[in-house]
Amino acid sequence: MLNGHAKILRLIEIAGEVSGRKKLHKMVFIAKKLNVDFDDRFQFHMYGPYSEELTLRVDELCNLGLLDEEMETKGAIQKYRYILNEVGSDFLRFHEADLGYGEALIRRMNQENSRFLELVSTILYFDTLMYEEMKEKVFTLKSKQKYTEEEILKGLAFVDELRGLQH
Repeated sequence: MLNGHAKILRLIEIAGEVSGRKKLHKMVFIAKKLNVDFDDRFQFHMYGPYSEELTLRVDELCNLGLLDEEMETKGAIQKYRYILNEVGSDFLRFHEADLGYGEALIRRMNQENSRFLELVSTILYFDTLMYEEMKEKVFTLKSKQKYTEEEILKGLAFVDELRGLQH
């Protein structure tokens, strides 16, 4: 029952901390698209792939005292930081949450900013489309982000890099 919760805690333990709700969603989505065992269902939303299930799970983990959520305010922007606390670490000792090769993916993704991961997750969301169609989706749906074709190519190279970590 709590396996999905344990996987989120494990992701944050591996990362050390995750800065931002959006970044957490993108990391889970990208990992799931690359066959890491996450259960959360995603749909396309304003900031790319979004999971209501993941949002609820994170809220539950915070309410249960297993995960610390710290709010940072930078001007008009509020950002949340997630850190595994001691109670959460104890919980993981009793709940299996092996993410296998996903650990390397998580460490690598956490080095990137949320804007870039938003692009990568959008690319992966439309991974069944031909390149030109996917690029048009990115330019249309993410017009406020003003991504360039160079950034899309960098995002595709990043996906290849992550796939290379799977072995």
